[in-house]
Amino acid sequence: MYAICGWFGAVGDATTSEAVLDAMLGDCGGPRGPGGVCVGVSIGQFAALAPTQGNGERDRVFADSRVMVTVSETVREAETGRPLAARDLADLYHEHGDELPKRLNGSFALAVIDRERQRLLLAVDRAGNRPLYVTTTSDAIAFSSRLNALRRIPGFQAEIPHQALFDYLYLHMIPSPGTIYTGVEKLLPAQSISFSSAGREARFYWQMPYRDDNPARFKDLREEFRELLPQVVERAAGDQKAVGAFLSGGTDSSAVAGTLRQVRDHAVSTYSIGFAAQGYDEMDYARIAARHFQTHSNEYYVTPEDVVESIPAVAAYCDEPFANASIVPAYLCARFARFDGTTRLLADDGGDEIFGGNERYAAQRVFERYGRVPYLLRKGLIEPLTALPFGSRLPPVLKARSYIAQANVPLPDRLETYNFLQRTPLTEVFDPDFLAAIDTESPLENLREVYARAASADKVNRLMHLDLKITLADNDLRKINQACGLAGVDVAYPLLDDALLDFAARVPPRMQIKGTQLRWFFKAALKDFLPQDIIRKRKHGFRLPVGIWMAEHTQLRELTGDSIAALRRRHILNPAYIDWVQAQHAGEHASYYGVMLWVMVMLEQWLAHHGH
Repeated sequence: MYAICGWFGAVGDATTSEAVLDAMLGDCGGPRGPGGVCVGVSIGQFAALAPTQGNGERDRVFADSRVMVTVSETVREAETGRPLAARDLADLYHEHGDELPKRLNGSFALAVIDRERQRLLLAVDRAGNRPLYVTTTSDAIAFSSRLNALRRIPGFQAEIPHQALFDYLYLHMIPSPGTIYTGVEKLLPAQSISFSSAGREARFYWQMPYRDDNPARFKDLREEFRELLPQVVERAAGDQKAVGAFLSGGTDSSAVAGTLRQVRDHAVSTYSIGFAAQGYDEMDYARIAARHFQTHSNEYYVTPEDVVESIPAVAAYCDEPFANASIVPAYLCARFARFDGTTRLLADDGGDEIFGGNERYAAQRVFERYGRVPYLLRKGLIEPLTALPFGSRLPPVLKARSYIAQANVPLPDRLETYNFLQRTPLTEVFDPDFLAAIDTESPLENLREVYARAASADKVNRLMHLDLKITLADNDLRKINQACGLAGVDVAYPLLDDALLDFAARVPPRMQIKGTQLRWFFKAALKDFLPQDIIRKRKHGFRLPVGIWMAEHTQLRELTGDSIAALRRRHILNPAYIDWVQAQHAGEHASYYGVMLWVMVMLEQWLAHHGH
């Protein structure tokens, strides 16, 4: 679903290219048919595949004597809002050239072959909803929405660099533009890349238009938001009849589900996941929202047996190693919805990153206050006093030392001070030969680049900009897209509609967060729409109790043990470090150290299922 793939250049002779095309399409979701076409051109062969699921596939691939276009789904013209088929995109490309992506709205992956100028243009949407991988061989530039399809290109070397494994273990996923394979990159949100005889040119065609000092009144912004919310939800639902919504009971999922109920003017299906583990289950809030909006509520409780069954399937389906454990309940929820007859789910992802909902935004404001204390007072009095030997016996002094130590680390590095790989010397974590081959600063450099690129001087906006890339595009969207893809369900993200992104960027930071109160604008604007219990609830997060279950459930414990034993033989991690993590997990910290254990398990599972 939503897959495009192909190449610019030559891939063997005609027979070889036909076979490669069929294999790539199989990896992208289905056999070649009405939704796919292979077009021969004078500069070689070009294969373009439209989506194989849903309606209107023929509108997503087009070729004439001058240009060839394939797009993952129907997009809209930014200026007029009219739907655009691939033929329309070709016309716009003739008019605007490489400026085409900035004139589009919607979720998409796009490829354009300019036959006259012998150029390839690739692009993805503003939020990075749809992935696109690209690699260069001696004879072609190949691209695909699914990474595994690129392995079908003759001459492709599925080499895994140590750096990719380190980045994964550090961030629990591999951040774009990097990938698990040498020589393959994935496009960043709102990025376009063109290839021609002049070389490769990458650029961002759009960025969040933050307005740090927007003088707009709350009342006016609230009215605009309340008018916009039904529009973006209706666009996301489209003409699908069997459309439902994820419902966790948080403010975002409740707002999306409630608005879907409002625009459809009849009861809609919502799908909620629960866990029979203390401190993890939020089903009560999902029920509150379902009753309030009178939805057809569907509930599924995840079991350890479900996790054991799902791990191999998830690892085999994921494009790269991926350790966000909530992909398992997301997959089970999507599968549950598919069995119920739902063909499209609306997800609530993006709300935290555009409306100030992540807890670290408030926490970092507290740390930033220390930087406003005069330098001489900090360095000449406060820090010397807290460093005196007697302070180690006083809890308030110890707390002050911890606060000062973190406050003195600049953003965005400060966000990673609790990272597993920041809390233990790397020489103790990794095999020496492995460690010698990597750049240990690479993950932080990735964060720094995105943080610095934000078109804002305000720290909250900069943090949200960072999370739009790292937390959302690299993590949560990858999680939901792959979970729904594995389950066979379409997914859309109304809170990442282009119009809502533009609007949210105009909400000034003073309204996004007040003091330490997260999501102030969002909650205040919807206080008469959402149930008050949900407005007041503390942010919980969608967490799988995997650490506890790996300690308590026999089958899951055995799968974990077998995976860790296999990972030891790869000489990535220091065996003593693996022993230490397992010992901590077996003790009183199963939930905390279960996270790192899960990261190791999913790495081994992915490597094994992908032939490494």
